[in-house]
Amino acid sequence: MMKAHITKAKIFVKARFKSEGSVLRETVQAVGLGFETRCELESDKPADKVAAVVRNAENGCYVMQTILQPTPVERPFTLNGVPFNPDDFPRKHY
Repeated sequence: MMKAHITKAKIFVKARFKSEGSVLRETVQAVGLGFETRCELESDKPADKVAAVVRNAENGCYVMQTILQPTPVERPFTLNGVPFNPDDFPRKHY
């Protein structure tokens, strides 16, 4: 335990996304434009102790680390129980 009591914490998170293109034309594309976080803390402990708590909190946060560091994603598909790769089929242009 770090023994750095935080008496009050407010966390603000802003996520920005956009999507464009057409579902029917198979050109739809979603994009994450960025994230912003703001952390307002109150504590009677020295700033170096609070800084250690903040670093541990961010370093131990699965969501924050997934965003900050490249994360591999496995995407297997099956169709009727058989392996299936959607990219093996041509796109239809309506």
